[in-house]
Amino acid sequence: MRLNMNFGVITRWELKNTLKSKKFILIFFMQLSVLAMMIFMFNSFAANIESEEGLSITPSLVDFATLDVDDPGGLFKKGINPEIIKIHPTNGNSSLGRIGTGETNGFYTVSPDSIERIQKGEIVDTVLYLDYADPRRSVIKDEINTTTKSVSTALTQSYLRDANPQNTSQTGLKEEKTGESIPMQIIRKVMLVVLLFLPLFLFGNILIDSVVGEKERKTGEILVAMPIRPWEILLGKGLAVVIISALQVLMWMVVLIVAGFTIQNAILVYLLVVLTAVPIVGLTSIIAAYAKNYKEAGIGITFAYIVVVGFLIVPALAYISRKSYSANISPMTTAMRLFAGETITIPEILISISGVVILSILFFTVAAWLFGRDDVMFGPRPGPLKLTLQLLRIKKR
Repeated sequence: MRLNMNFGVITRWELKNTLKSKKFILIFFMQLSVLAMMIFMFNSFAANIESEEGLSITPSLVDFATLDVDDPGGLFKKGINPEIIKIHPTNGNSSLGRIGTGETNGFYTVSPDSIERIQKGEIVDTVLYLDYADPRRSVIKDEINTTTKSVSTALTQSYLRDANPQNTSQTGLKEEKTGESIPMQIIRKVMLVVLLFLPLFLFGNILIDSVVGEKERKTGEILVAMPIRPWEILLGKGLAVVIISALQVLMWMVVLIVAGFTIQNAILVYLLVVLTAVPIVGLTSIIAAYAKNYKEAGIGITFAYIVVVGFLIVPALAYISRKSYSANISPMTTAMRLFAGETITIPEILISISGVVILSILFFTVAAWLFGRDDVMFGPRPGPLKLTLQLLRIKKR
């Protein structure tokens, strides 16, 4: 009980001092203004891309990939978008060899009797060969899936029309887009999840100011002399920052939903984002506990956050292109899949959560250990290598 009371006292102090700070209020509303401008920019960009005269986020996708096509009936070949895929008609004899030499990016073969099978209502066999070392395979696969679904939809409508002779409307073969392109997925999924995780990196300076400020103002001795354990002080300060980040994430989610963004499983997404704040605050606590001054802390937090952002966003981008199972190690990937309404298995969720929990325990343990050392807090401060060896119990103090 004493631990909880001490823990709560520090947290209440930090929250009270932070929330009534004019600097914090100014930063808070500036962040909301930036969010509003980013929403406007993303919506405008997405609208331009979706419009017929819109922009393309690449200079040109013409001949982006080459595909050998063996389709004697010609029905499926007509549905492939020539602006993206350069079609190379073939009989299939040398296509697999061409993939191996890099002359083509894939080989798509259709049953030679496809027209007869369709007329009889039988299944048409199609096979797509891809080089999985080629990153363009995802674009080819998406385009072929779109073509197959378009042909299937047109044939289904044709069968229904024949079954209802009174319906005399003509049904032609046309392209029907059944999914978003990779550029649009990046805009709508990755950009939205970046906005959700952005608040986690905006309040690190609060913890830096709180811990490093104690050193520079020479008030750390008074704080440590209080009947509160050093690690309780640090955890109390960290919890205050997590609570502030949680409030900011909640505010941003409300603004995004009001702005028209669709966020499915909003509660689960919110909890996962807030949970991710814990190891980030723990890492910031390590930097704050070790740094001698604001300049040193600022440099450390900059490099640390670059690594964290890379760890979060790279697997998310990889998941969009590859649907990789291992990409779920990033909570950003899991959050992106949750708000997009994708089906996620329990093991996939556990990968993200277990990683966050393990890193949280590790970072706060190291931060509390540093904060409890007089030589780190008040000097003379040991070097990083010496501290690492002592932490691993390879070297004694």
